[in-house]
Amino acid sequence: MFINIYLTVSIYIDKVYVMSKASSALAQMPPATISALEQLGSDLAVARLRRKESLKSWSRRLGVSVPTLIRLEAGEPSVSLGVLTTALWLIGRDSELAKLATPKEDRGALELDVRQAVALGQNRVLATKQAKLARANKGDA
Repeated sequence: MFINIYLTVSIYIDKVYVMSKASSALAQMPPATISALEQLGSDLAVARLRRKESLKSWSRRLGVSVPTLIRLEAGEPSVSLGVLTTALWLIGRDSELAKLATPKEDRGALELDVRQAVALGQNRVLATKQAKLARANKGDA
């Protein structure tokens, strides 16, 4: 198990102040998600190397420090979404971002929609049966 700690660094004149903030979201991240981030980081490193870019030149293009780029390529979940999306843009894959959470691919919501539709259908069948029974009872009276 590992713990991610965020550091906020403020520099005032000749003093450096460091404030840490642990994120509970990172501590609760599912193992499959961590593996996916590690694979994404590795793939981004391969993309950089295939383009014959050094860590220094690629980090400059991303607008981040070399240590941040190393953390991105290691798949660390604490690297900002902005850095990740810029890296995807550099390799021409940022258009895929719009598809990640599209409603038509949201399986959880789709399953909920199906359950609601089934329940609605069952309610309508029940209402129809009750209406027929009520009409039959009126006719007998």
